[in-house]
Amino acid sequence: MFKTVLLPIDLSAPPSWSRALPAALRLCDAEGGVLHVLTVVPDFGMSVVGSFFESGFEEKALHKVGEAMTAWVDAHVPDAVEVHPHVMHGRVYDQIIAAADRLDVDAIVMASHTPELSDYLLGPNAARVVRHARQSVFVVRGE
Repeated sequence: MFKTVLLPIDLSAPPSWSRALPAALRLCDAEGGVLHVLTVVPDFGMSVVGSFFESGFEEKALHKVGEAMTAWVDAHVPDAVEVHPHVMHGRVYDQIIAAADRLDVDAIVMASHTPELSDYLLGPNAARVVRHARQSVFVVRGE
């Protein structure tokens, strides 16, 4: 049913993947599918913020995050799983949706933190992905 699965993670936040990774692996394992793991380096938002960083900062950050992503995949994804790591840059929810479309995945598996009253049911990124993705989205609650 799901040949390709996208797992968006925050490398600096284990709750973003500690429960979602096993769920994504189960979906891939059931069909011998492909796992795409994505992390997004947020943009600066306002251009004035970017002016406080040295020239080339974003490229260096993307390179470092790429190295960290490779190490994360090596440490957490079993060798038997076909996995493709991806690092993108921009608004988190926009990049998740864009990657899902570009990679033509069948499903997105992502974590959502325990909601605060202001979030109602899902965190802001998960909520936007659920509302706007064309793919099935599985939301895994954290601890």
